[in-house]
Amino acid sequence: MTDDAEAVFEQLELKEYETTALKHILTLGRTTAPNLAEATGIPKARIYGILDTLADRGFIKIIPGRPKEYQPKPPATILEQAKENRRQKYEKFCADLEAVRDPFIDRFQPLYEQASDDVTPADELFYVVSVGEPSERETKSLYRDATDSVYVITKSFEYFDAVEPAIQDALNQDVSIQALLLHPRHLSATNQEIQSTVLDYVTDKYPEIAVRFSTELLPWRGTLIDPSMDYETGQAIVLVEEKDVPLHMRQAAVTENGSFVAGLHRYFDLIWEYDSVGQIE
Repeated sequence: MTDDAEAVFEQLELKEYETTALKHILTLGRTTAPNLAEATGIPKARIYGILDTLADRGFIKIIPGRPKEYQPKPPATILEQAKENRRQKYEKFCADLEAVRDPFIDRFQPLYEQASDDVTPADELFYVVSVGEPSERETKSLYRDATDSVYVITKSFEYFDAVEPAIQDALNQDVSIQALLLHPRHLSATNQEIQSTVLDYVTDKYPEIAVRFSTELLPWRGTLIDPSMDYETGQAIVLVEEKDVPLHMRQAAVTENGSFVAGLHRYFDLIWEYDSVGQIE
């Protein structure tokens, strides 16, 4: 998977030169701007501004003198400061939104209500998103919204990396997860390899995820959460199989219609019970 130590710098939302400077100053310790510029290759005309930015964010200290010196704060302190920075940024964002809340609602609520009068029941059943990052974003939202159960139908679970943090969140909330994968005999050699790699990782790290393999081809793929037979709950994202349409041109349907999700769940249960196996023969 990814190098977690390196991934931290992405979480800190630093630019390339800022990341380079912070990495080196953590390694070098207390140093001057010219020394750091020479060690990193950062232009001397840029280094002072970069160090000032890191100091403003609370990641390093400026030691007065001639010349000034710069000293990194401990890694744990940097992480805590980053959380504090994000908290303050979020609080400011909330305050800014609250300041314009009333005029925004006063202006657009009547327009929304007028436009909604023209929406048909069929329009309310689904909305569509592009396959790729938008569909992955919706899928992650489903995992995080789930309170009881998640059901997955997928060929090889090739997108597991992209949604893993959301899966972890769901499991931490005691949400049960069942994944129905396509039997390898229906997959290309490339997808067989992908499925095998993902399953080795999933079964090792997340043994609580129940996995079975559909012995028949599956007409759709997707994720559904919290279905109920009283049709009061449930959400889903669904992608139908379209062999002749490139993946980047496909769209996925998202629904919060409890009746429709209950039907998808019924389909899932039938395949799970009667047309799937627990082990690959």
